[in-house]
Amino acid sequence: MNAPTPIFAAADVVRLVTQSATGLGMDALCAAFPSVPRRTLQRHMAALVREQKLVLSGKGRGARYVVPTEKAVTTPHVYVPFSVQEPGADYPTEAYVPTSPEGEAIKAYVRQPRHLRKPVGYQQAFLEAYVPNVTAYLPPELRAQLHALGQSPAAHTPAGTFARDILNRLLIDLSWASSRLEGNTYSRLDTERLIAQGQVAEGKDAVETQMILNHKEAIEYLVHNPERARLTPDTVIALHAFLSDGLMADPMAEGRLRQRAVGIGGSVYLPLASPQGVQDIFGFVLEMATEIEDPFEQAFFLMVHLPYLQPFEDVNKRVSRLAANIPFIRHNLCPLSFIDVPQQAYVDAMLGVYELNQVELLRDVFVWAYGRSCQQYVSVQQNIGQPDMFRLRYRRPLGEVVAQMVRAMEPAAEVFVQKRVPVEVAQADRAGFIALVLAELKALHAGKAVRFGLRLLEVEGWLTLHYDASAR
Repeated sequence: MNAPTPIFAAADVVRLVTQSATGLGMDALCAAFPSVPRRTLQRHMAALVREQKLVLSGKGRGARYVVPTEKAVTTPHVYVPFSVQEPGADYPTEAYVPTSPEGEAIKAYVRQPRHLRKPVGYQQAFLEAYVPNVTAYLPPELRAQLHALGQSPAAHTPAGTFARDILNRLLIDLSWASSRLEGNTYSRLDTERLIAQGQVAEGKDAVETQMILNHKEAIEYLVHNPERARLTPDTVIALHAFLSDGLMADPMAEGRLRQRAVGIGGSVYLPLASPQGVQDIFGFVLEMATEIEDPFEQAFFLMVHLPYLQPFEDVNKRVSRLAANIPFIRHNLCPLSFIDVPQQAYVDAMLGVYELNQVELLRDVFVWAYGRSCQQYVSVQQNIGQPDMFRLRYRRPLGEVVAQMVRAMEPAAEVFVQKRVPVEVAQADRAGFIALVLAELKALHAGKAVRFGLRLLEVEGWLTLHYDASAR
């Protein structure tokens, strides 16, 4: 018996082509109408051209179908990363992100059942086709929008200043949002209580709690020492060690490139199996990333190629999301917290990379996510005044002295600070440095413990000894 002819609505394809200012090629159309065989689709497209409903422009692989001139859409597609829905708003169907026509085509393909999608393996040509500072996943006009959106008051200060200024907020937002994309059910309030007070949410299993705390430690690792915020194999492997702590079936796989083949649930993509190949390409990916000059292009490249390679047995996407923040930390740009990103949109976008080597849907998610993150930090940015250059100059010794005094259970008194002033503090600055330490100690509370590398119990013990709780 012959297979039934797939249903094909000409109006659907004309509408889809109309939505794209530059038209659509045959690959995008096949992805948008996956149940229609390619040759059948080509015949229908030829009929639409004969009927003058569409025009075929260009030749070969560059050929694209566009609407006739009198019907053409003349307004180019403009990315507006700050055009987002507010939290709690009613979505028409499902929580998603504004999607380009190319992204819609990818979404249509990956939403098919697995048996209708073509199994694929790792394509090294996808990586090799990228030439740093020549190839651009993010168009120049889009990068300009993102740069304008992400500027912070700390733009001309040492690397990592802005991330440290908003660290308490970033720890909660990024830990919660990144974990949520992995199915973690902690609420943002639960996450805040866990990070600030060490309070485990009721009804949550140990894995969810561990995942949140692992994010916290990984973020602190990057932010507390800007020298660590570099795109090196050691840094990325360290992020995996933090993020995978206690969550791997084999503890030996924590902080280690994978030694065996892995699969991806729900996908027809099969990552590279050779351990030596994984190691070589992992180094190559990071070498290419360091050559990329634009921080947004650099961040997006990492979000594409780290998960695509799957260099670790698990936790790859979490590593890529934190690694993508390294360029923002180094350039004092607004961080990417992934707050409110719909899980399904992110999953679809990654499947588009895995199975089609197409980045447009992930780009839609990235742009929306960055705009949403910047909205979250607008009020924080407005409340941050001009940086105190004296504090910046002595930030590290200031933190060290505060931590030393708390651990030694010494009171906030000048005589104790004087004994601990390090030699690197200039003689003329000693009085100001002592005053700064005393101010930090008098304003210390449990929520600031992470800033000084202190444990919550250390701060609470020091406060209990030296201050009457009711007076605080």
